[in-house]
Amino acid sequence: MSGTGIELARVVLVTAPDLACARRLAHGLVERRLAACVNLVPGMESIYRWQGAIESSSEVLLVVKTAAGRMGEIEAYLESEHPYDCPECIALQPARVERAYLEWLLAESGP
Repeated sequence: MSGTGIELARVVLVTAPDLACARRLAHGLVERRLAACVNLVPGMESIYRWQGAIESSSEVLLVVKTAAGRMGEIEAYLESEHPYDCPECIALQPARVERAYLEWLLAESGP
């Protein structure tokens, strides 16, 4: 589905320190209808600069599928519930989403 509602969809990348935290965040997002679906990708290693030092840590990637209109609420949820001082929240607009999936995503992550 291109040009007809696609601008309403977002894929959001969030990292968490471990699987238990990632599951808690994912359940909270779906329960609150802030996301239609969250995929958890464990076993990721992140190398990053934090407070002047290069760090390395194991993390879990959350791939959040949601409606664009929910981004403010997702950011507020992460600020409140995420253990990191500066949680990752990167929203991407998909170039294409199959029509039935897009309709489901928007219905399940709508207010």
